[in-house]
Amino acid sequence: MFIGEYTHTIDDKNRLSLPAKFRSEMGKKVVVTPGLDACLFVFTQKEWSKIEEKLNQSSLLQADNRSFNRFMFAGAVEAEIDSIGRILIPDFLRDRANLKSKVVVIGVSSRVELWNEKTWTDYKKVVEKQADTLAEKLGQVGVL
Repeated sequence: MFIGEYTHTIDDKNRLSLPAKFRSEMGKKVVVTPGLDACLFVFTQKEWSKIEEKLNQSSLLQADNRSFNRFMFAGAVEAEIDSIGRILIPDFLRDRANLKSKVVVIGVSSRVELWNEKTWTDYKKVVEKQADTLAEKLGQVGVL
C-alpha cells in the first residue's frame, strides 16, 4: 500500500526519484499513465494488469468506455526503475501534468500520483475545505 506525500526534484533528463518507501513495493518496472485531476498515475505491473483487465471488460459499444480506454492506454508507458530508484517521465506526460522541477509524489493506496507542486497545493486546499462534506457523502453510501 502506498501512503504519504513527498516532494522530489525532476532532473533535466526527465528522471524522477521515487520515494524509498515505495520502491520495494514497485518492483523493477511501473506503468505511468495520464491521471485525473491534472496528475499522472503510476501503477505497479500487478495493479496495472488488474486495471487493464477491468477496462478490457467494458463494452466497446459505449462511447464513454472507448474514450476512457483510449485516454488510459494511448498515454501509458512502461518505465523501468533504475538502480537508484528513478523513472523516466516522457515529455508528453511531463507536459500533460505540467511537471516542473518540484514534483509532489503521493501514495494513494494502490497507486502513486505525480503532481505539479503548485497544482497539488491548490487542489489540497480545496479538498481539505470539503473533507467533512465528502466524508458525509461517503458515509451515506456505506464507504465510511
